[in-house]
This record gives sequence, C-alpha cells and structure tokens, in this order.
Amino acid sequence: MEDPFDSERASLPRNMIENSMFEEEPDVVDLAKDSTAFPVITYCTALTLTHPPISCPVSFNYSSFPRFSYCPSSSTSLLQALEPDEVVYEPHSSRLLVRGLGENDLDDEEEDYESSARLLGMSFMNRSSTHSPSSSSYNRQSPPRSCSCPSARMLVVGVFILVLVASMAMVLYFLPGCTFTKAGCGKANSSTPMEPSYPNSTNGELFPWNELRLPASVRPVNYDLSLTPNLTSMTFTGRAVINMTIQHDTKRIVLHSSDIVITKATFQVGEDKSVEVKVLEYKPWQQIAVSFPEDLKVGQVCVLTLDYAANLSHTYDGFYNSSYNDKTGAKRVLAATHFKPQAARKAFPCFDEPAFKATFLVRITREPGYITLSNMPQAKTTTLPSGLLEDEFEQTGVNMSTYLVAFIVANFTSVTRNVSNTLVSVYSVPEKKEHTHYALDTASKLLLYLNTFFDIDYPLRKLDLVAIPDCLAGAMENRGLITFRETSLLVGNQSSPLDKQLIANVVAHELAHQWFGNLVTMRWWNDLWLNEGFATYWQYTSLMTEFPQLDLGNVFLGMRFKAMAKDSLNSSHPVSVSSQVTTPEQVSEMFDSVTYEKGASLLLMLNTTLPDGQFRKGLMEYLNTYRGSNTVTEDLWNSLTQAQVLPQQESVSDMMRTWTLQKGFPLVTVSRKGGQVTLTQEHFLLSADNATHSSSVWHIPVTYVNDSCSSAPSCRQIFTLRNKTATLNVSDSVKWLKLNYMNTGFYIVHYGDEGWATLIDALKTDINTLTPHDRASLIHNIFALSRLGRVSFRQVFSLLDYATNETETAPLTEALSQLSSVYRLLDKRQEQRLVARMKAYIWGRFGQLMDSQDWGEEESVSRQELRSALLEMACSLGRQNCTDQATALYDQWTNSNQTKQIPGDLQRVVFSVAAQSDLGWLSLMEAYSFTTYDSEKRKILQALASTQDPQSIVWILSEGLEGGIIQTQELPLVISTMSDGFAGHLFVWDFVKENWDRIIEKFPVGSYPIQSIIKSTTSQFSTQTHLEEVSLHLRTMPTLYHVSVNQMRSACLSSLMSTVCVCRSRVSSPV
Repeated sequence: MEDPFDSERASLPRNMIENSMFEEEPDVVDLAKDSTAFPVITYCTALTLTHPPISCPVSFNYSSFPRFSYCPSSSTSLLQALEPDEVVYEPHSSRLLVRGLGENDLDDEEEDYESSARLLGMSFMNRSSTHSPSSSSYNRQSPPRSCSCPSARMLVVGVFILVLVASMAMVLYFLPGCTFTKAGCGKANSSTPMEPSYPNSTNGELFPWNELRLPASVRPVNYDLSLTPNLTSMTFTGRAVINMTIQHDTKRIVLHSSDIVITKATFQVGEDKSVEVKVLEYKPWQQIAVSFPEDLKVGQVCVLTLDYAANLSHTYDGFYNSSYNDKTGAKRVLAATHFKPQAARKAFPCFDEPAFKATFLVRITREPGYITLSNMPQAKTTTLPSGLLEDEFEQTGVNMSTYLVAFIVANFTSVTRNVSNTLVSVYSVPEKKEHTHYALDTASKLLLYLNTFFDIDYPLRKLDLVAIPDCLAGAMENRGLITFRETSLLVGNQSSPLDKQLIANVVAHELAHQWFGNLVTMRWWNDLWLNEGFATYWQYTSLMTEFPQLDLGNVFLGMRFKAMAKDSLNSSHPVSVSSQVTTPEQVSEMFDSVTYEKGASLLLMLNTTLPDGQFRKGLMEYLNTYRGSNTVTEDLWNSLTQAQVLPQQESVSDMMRTWTLQKGFPLVTVSRKGGQVTLTQEHFLLSADNATHSSSVWHIPVTYVNDSCSSAPSCRQIFTLRNKTATLNVSDSVKWLKLNYMNTGFYIVHYGDEGWATLIDALKTDINTLTPHDRASLIHNIFALSRLGRVSFRQVFSLLDYATNETETAPLTEALSQLSSVYRLLDKRQEQRLVARMKAYIWGRFGQLMDSQDWGEEESVSRQELRSALLEMACSLGRQNCTDQATALYDQWTNSNQTKQIPGDLQRVVFSVAAQSDLGWLSLMEAYSFTTYDSEKRKILQALASTQDPQSIVWILSEGLEGGIIQTQELPLVISTMSDGFAGHLFVWDFVKENWDRIIEKFPVGSYPIQSIIKSTTSQFSTQTHLEEVSLHLRTMPTLYHVSVNQMRSACLSSLMSTVCVCRSRVSSPV
C-alpha cells in the first residue's frame, strides 16, 4: 500500500524532545492520570534540595468553577518511596515539552522553545500576536493630562437624585403584593397574576407554550406512521396520524418536531369533519403547536394528521443514512434509526417524552432491492403504481415510548431460531453473515434465562438483533428491533473468548432492557438508572449464571472500581437526580458511569444485603405492577419493601434513599481497641483540599470477615452503619478484620496504620487468606486513600510487596492499572529519574511473571485478561523479551498473508508494537482497509492510533473526522488511544479546539462521545498552566461551556483540574 501522506514521513527521535533548552525551574507536580480505577492520582515529585522553597498556597478562582488550590510541598515524595536513600538531583531535560499554553507563558528561550515545538508539528505552540495582551484590540488608553471636577452643587443634586431612585426601588421591592391603581393599593397581586411570557414562533406569531416539558393536557393513544425514504437523494417524506385524548380542557396541542418541514396539517374532533389547521414552530425547544379558539374538552378524542418532509440525518441520531462497501467494493447505502433519548422527533412529529406511551402502526415504502424492519412483525406488502413496495407492520400490542420506535431500510441477510414462541433473528450485511452465529446462540440462551427468572415472558413474537455498519452507539434496545454497532454483535468463530465476552456483554445488556426500560419505563430521564442500572446489573448477573466460562466476575469488579472513580468527584451527581434535568444536553449528560455502573453496583449491594429471595420477589412485584407504564425510583423501593421477609427488617426505601438521592459514597474508617471496633463514615471526596465538606450519612450494610474465617461466603457477617459513628464488638482474639467482603458494597475502607499493617502481614504469610476479589479491593482502596492523603505511598508499596506471589487476575490487573497510570504521567512529564525508578520497580515486582507468559492459544478468559495486561505493560515499557515476541508474531502473520492467526487477546499488543515502525504502520493501514473481522479491525485501529509519528497522528485524526477510511464513529476511540501516548497527547487537545464546531455537528453536546473526547484530551495534562489554558478555552466554547456546563465540569474537571489541583507530595496527611 502506498504511503497515505503526500510528504515524506519524518520520525522524531525521543532525544530531540529531551533538550536542555526546555529547562525550567522545577515545580511540584501531580503525577495523576485518569485511570480506570480513579481519575486522580495525587503524588508529586521531590523538590531538588538546591532549589529554594516554593510558597504555598497560590489560589485561583473562576466564576463557574469550584475553588481550587495549587499547593506544592517539599515533603516525602514518590521518588523517595521508590528509592529510600536520600536523593539529590537537578531534573535537567526532564520537563514536559509543553509547560502550558496560557498568556505570558513564554520565557527567555521563547524562540528555541517554539522552534522545537514546531518539529512536532504542534500548531498550538504557534502563538499569534492576537493572543498577546499587548496586541489586544482593547488597548488601554493613555489618561488625559487634566480632568474637570464637578461643583459642590452638582454633587448635592446628584446625591439627591440617587437617594430618591434608591428609595423608590426599595418601596417597590418591599411592597410585592400591591397592585397600584387610581384608588391606591387596594388589591393584591396574587389575585391578578402576571400573564406568562410566550416566545415567538418562526412566523412571528406568539408560540402558545413556554416550557421545555410538554403540557399534560393531551395524551397520544396511537400513531399511524407512513414513511417513504429516498436513498438516492437522502430525503424522506412522511405522514403521522396521531390519535389522542384530551386530559384537561385546553386551547392548544403542543408536541415535538425537529428538522422537519410540515407541509400540511389537519385536525378532527370525534366524528366531526377534518379541518386544515396552522402549525406554529418554536425551533429552540424543538416544539410545534396548534392553537384553537375554543377549548378542547376533557375526554374528547381527536386526530391530528401531519404531512411532512425531511432530510435523512447525516449524524447518528434520528432517521439517518449509513453506508458500507460490499465485497466487490461497491458502495451500498441504507437508512436506520436511533431515537434515544430525544430524537424520534427528527423522524416524525410526536410527544417525545418517555411517559407519553402509545401504540404504533408503521408503514415504510421501499425499492424492491431492499428489506424493511420495524418493531413488530411484517403484516403485508403492497406493490404501488410507482413500482415501489409498501411494507406494513403489525400494530404494537402494548404501549411504548417514542424513543423505542425503530425502522430500518437495508439490504441485510439473517440467521434465525425459534425460542419460546419468539423468532430470534440476527441481521447483518451479506458479507458478514457467518459472523452472526455466536450472537444468535447467546441471545437465544439469555432469552430463555430471563423469561424464567422474571416469570414474565418476552411479550413479542419476534426479536431482531441488527448489526449496523455505521452506528455510533454500542447498541440500542428498541423493542423487538435491537440495533448494534457491528463490533458489538459480530464475531468470527475463530475469535478469542475475550472477543466473545464483549459480544455477550452487549447482547445481555440489551436483552435485559426488554424488561427494564421497555416493559417498565422510567417516567423521566432523571430516573434513567431504573433502565440502565438494571440492564447493566443483569448483563453481568445473567452471564455469570449462563456463561460461567466467560469469567465476568472480574469484569464486574473492575466496573465497580470505575464507578467509584466518577463518583468520587464533586462533579458527580445522584443516581436519581431530583434537580432539573430538562434540556437535551442535560438529558444526554445522564448517560454516564454513575447512571450505569453505580446504579448496577447499588443493586448488587442491595441484593447481597437482603435476605435470600427478597430481591427477586420484589423485582417480580415491580415488573408485574408497572408493566406497560412508567415509574419513579420510589416505586421500586416500595415493591422491594412489600416483598420483605423479616418483620424487623429496615425499610428498603429508608436505606436506599441515602444511596440514590445524594452523590458520592462513604469512606469507612476503622479503629480498634481490644474487642471494641469503632466505625466512622464520611464522604469520600477528591477535591482541591480533600476536606470533607458535606454532612452526608449513608445507611451502610458493612460486611466483614476476620482471621478465623475469611474466604468462604459463610464467613461473611453484616453490620449496618446508620450514623456517623458506631461501635462493633468482636472477640479480643480476632487479629484482623477485612471489611466489604468481595467488594460487594459501594464504599472504601481505611484500616488505620495498625490495621493495614496486620492485613499486609496476613497476606505475606498466606496469600489465600483472602479471596482474589478481596485482595484486589485492598489494592484499589489503598491507592484511593493515597490520593486522599490518608496513607503514604510507602504504605502502598508495602502492600504491593505481597504481589510477587500473586497469580490471580483481579488483584494483578488492578495493581498494574494503578502503577501504569503513574508511570505514563511521569513519562509525559519527562521526569526521567522517576520514570527509571518506576520502571525498575514494576519489573522487579512483575518482570518474572511477564517473561513467563506463553504467546500461544489460551482458553481461559481470566488467564487471557491477565496475559494481555501483563504483556501490554511489558511491551509499553520496552521489555526486550516482549517486543521481540510481538515482532515475531506479527511477522508470521504478515508473511502468511494473515492466515496464521494471532491469539485474539494478544492482537492489540502485537499490533501496537508493529505500529511503532514506519513499515509496520503502513502494513497495518493496509490490513485495516481489507480485514472483515470487526474485532480485529478495531484493534488494528487502536494500534495505528498509538503511533508516535506526528504525520501519522495528524492523518488519523483528520480521517476520523472526515469519516472516510476511518469511520467517524471511531473518532472518540482514536482520540482516547492517542491521549495515552506521549506525542499523541500533545496533538489531540489542539485538534479538538480547532475542530470543535465540526465535532459537535457529528456528536451531540452532552453525549457520551463528547464526554469521552473532552476527558481523554484533558486527562493527560498535569500542570497548572495547562489547567488555566483548558479552562480559558472551554469558556470560549459556548456550546460546551454555556449550554452544557455540567458536562464540561464532569468531563474536564474530573480529569485535568482534579489532577492538577489536588497536589500531594507527602500523602500521609493533607497539605
């Protein structure tokens, strides 16, 4: 394959970056990097002993940000923990290439600094004069040489007028209940309320509604939808016949419509004649309305018919167009839908809120070469005079929300199977039909399991799973027609168990939604966790039951650690949000790890706390009571409380409200005197000063084991901590306690110095005294506590000393993840002495285990997970044995024309090693263009994005944005992968800044891709200057900063700002 670049490739030696011209006075920096476990690591390098002390603190404040403090210190450091002996050094050539991007940041070596930056192709280092204060258009004017002073008389008059105006204002302020009339103040305002203010519609008339949420005066009963897509012009026409009932007397009907042109509208009341009506539109709120001179009366049945036209969406929501190349290279086009959360309004006018459930009848007109799919089975096909075919689908038998409606026009093929009176089908492009069988097997088995467990059968006669070639979401749970990205559904027979684990996870999640979300739906998006938390929980629970060979327990544990990472920040939110969630951006922001992963974690904690059988009994009560309707969180707690089996048991609602109505989670601190154990709870919050700012109290089901019985489930004891402090009594003979058995609780435990020491000694004596999940939990907790400043980094290393004897996947992968995040940030800062010490430490603890890994086929999923983590770490650190083995495997793969397969769990590390050379990168690019295996294709893309070559980085980013060779749906993955690398992380933030408007055209503001992009690009920065630059730039993005402030804070503050500002050099106590 030819080089895709016009100019010659220029590789950049590492030593070109490490140039003495970049010397600067060393400062104390945070070594944090957003890891899968926690987004903040608060360790700082040691100050050189020859450097004068740095003052502390220096504070700064932005109007919309919480206050942060940047507090350098010269206490015990990570370097001293790595090398206990006294170290004195000057960190020459060890600073990050880019110190910061703020104004006035260039030093005396500005010219050399910028020249070297240009060698990396860093456009953001080319500061224009317009960014300099001296060149601002708002130049300070020279003061006049003289000025006139007002006379005493003028001063008196001015003061009098000012006092008079102020007095009148106070009178008006303190008399709010008075309506002024000729007769005086005789009437209160409460009897004459102000007329509401209405916006202007597109034609200049007043729009008859002034809220984002729709009025409750009208309720849809049925939609009769007819659509005619044109896949040549990429347009479609439609007719929506909406039958509705009047709930309250009203003179208006308000519903949603977006990017749709209404060509005709008629309205009919009861059996009266249909009349044409005028439709008003208010685009900012995506609403249309019809006004009437007389009230529509309660109980009346009405029909609103709307003819309309629109373009197929070029983004990934609404009714959008997609394409792929078939085996001959010809381009094939198709149209599909994705309506969640608020995009059904882009395909047909509707009441686009979850609580407005209705039935649907769908007709789609198509060309003969295509098939159509919708939620229900096809009822009939009619040939039209034009030669087109109209497919009509059965009307839905139960009510459903608009976001669950779906239809597809494509040239797909399928494999099918009958399961419990349901026809299960998996659809794909014809070329990938052979990759659908695993998904069919998985869906069939899980459908049987869920039917049995909930004792409520899946209610439809068909269940379609469809792989869409160009799809942003991993999957979408549309009722009866689940859509997937190809990489989330298709897998080859020869693919690794890890690849199949991913497919099974997504399929299980979407099948669980058929009960939680589709059968019973949250009333509004503030309770989204009732859908997504449950689907995530059952995704793991069902697979651990039906597919134990996939070893999902370790993945579920890692997911709970990830949820804590998000929830430890001040930018988190409650699982059930009581505050306003109204705008499309606010709704999109609910789709995050708190809603999904924390929601699932709380359900796990609740299930393991309740008596046997109560959880299942309560869920069955919940599903049966509310099937076909909408719920709020309290409905769930009431159902579970009604299933209570113990008379003196605490109310589920009382306990779980403390977990769902407040953000964050508790830190439980253990102190012991003999047989008396004192437990104290506080909010675990990573903030600028790491102080506890809330009075939050949780009802914590504290589980614990001790040295006499510690690994079997029967050893578990439980104690409920309802107050800030409580006392637990144990035998004096108990040597140690381990709280949060198997890490099923959503809290972190601090044992105090003595408690940690006894647990560490116990592990060094007998590693199997605790379960693997409990050992992983200890590693996770001690790293979290070090960020909070409660334990020293020396204690962290003391715990990890036992790991030389560790062989289990969960604790080893957690330790590697935590250490890797520290190493990568040090490497990006070019702290060479610390990088060397950290590398030596990792090799000393895990090097033998890395070298002992086999590079052949491995059947165990757990062993594959461990091998992949070990070898990726080894090769990224440049361990010769690893890179040699990876290179040999890659050569065998290319020399055999890709017929000699690389084990699936090793593909990413092998491809990544190959991508670091020019020849390897080009051969991978060629393989990416032709491979048909989606999981392999994705790993090749990650490898291509891991390159350190500037031209390759720029090219991949541009291609991802254009959507040519690299689909735009993969851009967040590309950016995330690049951000992990040294050269890539310097480019991606500038790329996002320069292309922001184009990015938000492709991905909605507030959506998960935007969360990922902002978080990835900022999480690698660790200087105050970068913090200021990012903060300043985000304030210039109105679509991000003003429209979606919460999203910006969640994505950016959770990474860069917390990283920079929570500085710790001696982590045994707060600075």
